[in-house]
Amino acid sequence: MTKVVDVNGVKFGGKNPLALIAGPCVIESRELCMDMAKRLVDMAKRMDIPFVFKASYDKANRTSINSYRGPGIAKGLEILAEIKAKYNVPVLTDVHSEQEVPIVAQVVDILQIPAFLCRQTDLVTAAGESGKTVNVKKGQFLAPWDMENVIKKIEATGNKKIMLTERGVSFGYNTLVADMRSLLVMSELGYPVIFDCTHSVQSPGGAGDASGGEGRYAPYLAKAAVAVGVDGIFLETNVDPSKALSDKANAMPFADVPGLWKKLNAINEVK
Repeated sequence: MTKVVDVNGVKFGGKNPLALIAGPCVIESRELCMDMAKRLVDMAKRMDIPFVFKASYDKANRTSINSYRGPGIAKGLEILAEIKAKYNVPVLTDVHSEQEVPIVAQVVDILQIPAFLCRQTDLVTAAGESGKTVNVKKGQFLAPWDMENVIKKIEATGNKKIMLTERGVSFGYNTLVADMRSLLVMSELGYPVIFDCTHSVQSPGGAGDASGGEGRYAPYLAKAAVAVGVDGIFLETNVDPSKALSDKANAMPFADVPGLWKKLNAINEVK
């Protein structure tokens, strides 16, 4: 059985209920982010979903120099702090350098290591030293068993509040594939495993100067992952993904999330 990671009352792993990490890819504005947070928190309360809100203050790995990255660390953390205080919900965001970690750790509950950065030892150990829960997205270039070395880097700091997230592996050019076996392999490493269903259908750089994707497949992969036995689902959502400034091809329309969660919960109860 995996270790249980408790994030301000939201428990991942063990025999705890399936948890949800969700929100917009990037903070586009305070108003849009607050609106999305309210919708998700209200849904989580209504459906009794263990929930963590996520949004990025900076998307440092965008395809093009002209791509929108976010409001930056100062303004972004201000918005995340407001969401956390107003809605009493744990929050997650990405960190991109060891210098950012102590600043971000003052506000958020989960520090997320982006997939492209999961082998950056200084970043990973800095996140571990923060004492916060660390969610590491498995690199598109890594085998699932390679995540054991990432775990050891964090454990070396004395921090065992670790979660691992699958978000697809590179399959040729501009394509990802979700190997459900990796969920089982990573679960054997002893920590909660999350499945990122929206990034797993991404086509990195597939739109030329932006990433494309096939968001219509995300619900199917989410159902498959829950059937395998993950501890949580990570998804990006927006009221109108077609207008999103980042990952619009992959984000799930918010209106579809409650219906999907009912199906995921039903699968989780019988898996």
